[in-house]
Amino acid sequence: MVSKRKQTKFKHNSIPSTGILLTNLGTPDAPTKEAVRKYLGEFLWDRRVVKIPRPIWWLILNGIILTTRPAKSAEAYKTVWTDAGSPLLVNSQLQQLAIQERLNELCTAPANIALGMRYGNPSIESAIKQLKDANVQNLLILPMYPQHSSATTASSFDAVANSMKKSEWVPNIRFVSSYHDHPAYINALVKQISNFWSKNGKPKKLLFSFHGMPAKTLDDGDPYHCHCHKTARLVAEALELQTDEWIIAFQSRFGKAEWLKPYANKILTELGKSGLESIDVVCPGFSADCLETLEEMAVENKEYFQSAGGGDYRYIPALNAEEVHIQALVEMIKQQTTDWPLWDETWSQETAEIAAKLSEQLAIAKGATN
Repeated sequence: MVSKRKQTKFKHNSIPSTGILLTNLGTPDAPTKEAVRKYLGEFLWDRRVVKIPRPIWWLILNGIILTTRPAKSAEAYKTVWTDAGSPLLVNSQLQQLAIQERLNELCTAPANIALGMRYGNPSIESAIKQLKDANVQNLLILPMYPQHSSATTASSFDAVANSMKKSEWVPNIRFVSSYHDHPAYINALVKQISNFWSKNGKPKKLLFSFHGMPAKTLDDGDPYHCHCHKTARLVAEALELQTDEWIIAFQSRFGKAEWLKPYANKILTELGKSGLESIDVVCPGFSADCLETLEEMAVENKEYFQSAGGGDYRYIPALNAEEVHIQALVEMIKQQTTDWPLWDETWSQETAEIAAKLSEQLAIAKGATN
């Protein structure tokens, strides 16, 4: 005889669905010293981000960095903060909504799009809970980092795995490691730049700026450096740029160790000293505009360039929720999920409801209570 047990989590009458989890780095909850300290504490304690032995790093982080940096960073955040909140979060939410709307139009079966930040809110754990509550059976995780890095993509994987460790049930999972050379992504970048130039004119030089990483990551086997160079090369080729019309650099250094070179601020200073008439800057590694693009690259590095003698300096916005970007992301999602029920032309809500009801009846007959 089958014993009856109370079912408090699993619902036998739920209709299965497909989930897509979009992840990004994260942002403080507010442009305040306290919120930034909390965010940086979580971010900089990640072993994927800083690999210094924990006892030593704990003293440096808590004794120096978290006592001095939050106030300065909070001031920088205030310059880019909007009425709707953090630019990164707002842009990511717009991407989430746009993808959801597009999949609702294209798919026959239910699709649930969730957004989770690696650090801060909404967390990856909360996003996964949201998807589990929607009875997601197949889950695609799409880190919004085109170029793979241990500190971003792999760290997102860690967060997903840690969340799953707390669950009794794990769905079928697929994980996008990178899309640095995906034709749809390259095409989106090319169109974004071309549209900008059609409105504002073409500069003398185009700078591809990517977020910096410690040089040691390249020696350790992280493909990030190579992914960045390939992205820039493919875009430059598609734009039919000559070798002297574009350049690549890395921004956002932290600490005293050597990072991937050339450094964006030094390159821009040198170009300014050379009297370069005009330069445009694009940041292909950022899927959404944030502090590093809107303040560091659009404002701070402009000052480096022009104070050294350079001419016009323009920042080309990130892809954000532009239609060409959403189309590219949806195309990648479809390629990853083409054999899932999401695209099953025979699926119907009525049939799914009948199947769910039958499942419930069979479960009750065998001893379940719901």
